[in-house]
Amino acid sequence: MKYSIVLAVALSVCPLSLFAQAQLQPSPQILDAMKKIRVLEGDWAGSGWIQMGPQRHEFHQAEHVRFHANGTALTIDGRGTDASDSTQVIHQAFAVISYDQQAGKYLMRAIRADGNHVDADFAVQPDGNIIWGFSHPMAGQIRYTIQFTDGKWIETGAMSRDGSTWMPFFEMQLEKL
Repeated sequence: MKYSIVLAVALSVCPLSLFAQAQLQPSPQILDAMKKIRVLEGDWAGSGWIQMGPQRHEFHQAEHVRFHANGTALTIDGRGTDASDSTQVIHQAFAVISYDQQAGKYLMRAIRADGNHVDADFAVQPDGNIIWGFSHPMAGQIRYTIQFTDGKWIETGAMSRDGSTWMPFFEMQLEKL
């Protein structure tokens, strides 16, 4: 009798479990959106510069980019160290990018090493370039453009207080390892 009850419960739970697993498949819209940023996936390394104020810092950069959650979330783990002193971290951030099917847009949350974060706008252009950015209370608009040229990840950053005049403050060039 006890065995029959256990068997009946197990058989009734199995179809629910199979149904739940079938629901874990991402929609075609989400898969298509994430496919557009698959070029980012992998390990990247290179160099760049950043200038916030009068001093320009040269750095070496490493980016580790991975897909998670059945290809529906992308993480970017970046770390830049001073070009002349690899023990000094110039830049460190972690980002999660996903696609909101209902809103029809990407979501990006970037977390800096100081624990602060920004929810950024993120868009893939028709030419495959990626533009992401956010508003900063002191700097104004911050915009980054990522291009893929000859197998390289080239990213530039610029800021604008008025939305029309842009001042470059960042550039890096990475190669896939």
